[in-house]
Amino acid sequence: MRVAAGQFVVTPDWQSNARTCVSLMQQAAASQTALLVLPEALLARDDNDPDMSVKSAQALDGGFLQLLLAESRRNTMTTVLTVHVPTTEGRAANTLVVLRGGEIIAQYQKLHLYDAFSIQESKRVDAGDVLPALIEVEGMKIGLMTCYDLRFPEMALAQALLGAELLVLPTAWVRGPLKEHHWATLLAARALDSTCYIVAAGECGNKNIGQSRIIDPLGVTLAGAGAVQQLIYADVHRDVVRQVRDQLPVLKNRRFAPPQIM
Repeated sequence: MRVAAGQFVVTPDWQSNARTCVSLMQQAAASQTALLVLPEALLARDDNDPDMSVKSAQALDGGFLQLLLAESRRNTMTTVLTVHVPTTEGRAANTLVVLRGGEIIAQYQKLHLYDAFSIQESKRVDAGDVLPALIEVEGMKIGLMTCYDLRFPEMALAQALLGAELLVLPTAWVRGPLKEHHWATLLAARALDSTCYIVAAGECGNKNIGQSRIIDPLGVTLAGAGAVQQLIYADVHRDVVRQVRDQLPVLKNRRFAPPQIM
């Protein structure tokens, strides 16, 4: 199965961002991609306004997703991204959506909000409280995560124990001292913890690192992007997951009870 991660600089104009997403979807579909992962919080972003993502929030039936859903009807690909959806006055939910066949087939409200490194996502964003259900793409079971979720190994592990063979991760990984090192290390660690593939798409720009990655179940980078707009591809195989889990049966060798995520 061919998978892809696409990254770009999100602008303050949601219509421009939607057109970029549609273009990336068209390019990926033309390359026979089954699963495309795009970055986090794609409606709008402004380097001078940290609250722009929430201020620009749209309902799931808003104009942004309608444009992407129209493109989704033209292909058989599964596309994953996150947008901010209004909740109460001045607040929103950071919501991962899965698009296929012109429909939203799954959604997930980000569990772990980025209250770290002098940033407080929870100031304007409401956290979810439910571990997302797995989806399936061409027979492969897929777990859903968003950005800061990567730092919590129990979430990747919980989904692997439910049967996930690949984890998707839309992100807007903020620049900072050692942050690129954290990114690369955590991606490899979560792949090894869970013996899953990971498809991680990172927004690029002045404040975020880009560096989208596709990682195999042994923590090896199969494809990686730099800091500019780019689409990366790799082929993933269920047989590889089974082979790795035979050689490295960490899911079977665990001595602790499965984590409970409420």
